[in-house]
Amino acid sequence: MSSTDSVVTPTSIAKTLSANDTGETGGHQAGILVPRDASILSFFPSLDPTRKNPRVHLTFIDPSGTRWEFAFIYYNNRFFGGTRNEYRLTRMTGFIRAHNLRAGDELILRRTAGGTRYIDYRRKKTTGIVAEPCVLRLGSSWKVISV
Repeated sequence: MSSTDSVVTPTSIAKTLSANDTGETGGHQAGILVPRDASILSFFPSLDPTRKNPRVHLTFIDPSGTRWEFAFIYYNNRFFGGTRNEYRLTRMTGFIRAHNLRAGDELILRRTAGGTRYIDYRRKKTTGIVAEPCVLRLGSSWKVISV
């Protein structure tokens, strides 16, 4: 990105959850992958890339008023002799299970001007069409929400 480009910090972002995100595959992963897209990353606090695996703990409030603490982590150990170089939002299993979220549901993160963070979700829209069980869909399912 050039110095003339600017990134507008979004107040809301959303991610369509995958089966891997919700634990439906039975596999283990270290949280939900956050793409290195400047418009998505700008929603989160900056992390110091000179520290190994820097992280910040963030409190989000759900619609019922329950507080949830998640960790936003930059797994950068590739630069410290390891293999990973990715951002993740972790410690979300409790929220995902409490709300019985499934692949296709949309996770919505919002931040107010005062800095309060909220989390919500939307259930997957069903069309009545049965999806092909052998179709693999790739790509980022994060997006900035205009409000």
